[in-house]
Amino acid sequence: MKIYTKTGDKSTTALIGGTRVAKHNIKIDAYGTVDELNAFIGLLRDKISDNYTEELIAIQNNLFVLGSFLALDKSKEKLPNGKDRLAIKSIDEQDILFLEKKIDQMEETLPAMTHFILPGGNENVSVCHVCRTVCRRAERKTSLLNEAEGVSPDILKYLNRLSDYLFVLARKLSMDLQAEEIPWKPK
Repeated sequence: MKIYTKTGDKSTTALIGGTRVAKHNIKIDAYGTVDELNAFIGLLRDKISDNYTEELIAIQNNLFVLGSFLALDKSKEKLPNGKDRLAIKSIDEQDILFLEKKIDQMEETLPAMTHFILPGGNENVSVCHVCRTVCRRAERKTSLLNEAEGVSPDILKYLNRLSDYLFVLARKLSMDLQAEEIPWKPK
């Protein structure tokens, strides 16, 4: 199978289900941003301690699932035989609880926050903050898609919780790497 199909040469792409839409369609923008987030989390995973590898791989797998559901043409969710076109488990409450558990575990070891924190202090911490901001963008794009056609509430919750996880992970990495957390001090 060739990687290039030439079917997108006129600035369209296919949703799961076959419907062709413009490459700037809100669905494409939403799942494309999730894909970008997944790539940045891969970079983060490559840069940081092996202590976080398993949970980051689990998150990356969930992002593929989440993106697949965003890419699904809702008008063609069922095949002619009545089966689901996308026969994989969606994001659910267990995936959200996994993130909450990891957040709680990390927060137990962190000092209380008294100020907003400027991103930075170490390259790995900065990459984690980039992941967090891309996650927030993915959440905004998915929220817009939700207004247009409805998205699973668990997908919206997952992206929100994932950005919280990435913020706490950045703080944990700062502590692990003995990087200074610089508080934001407004003038």
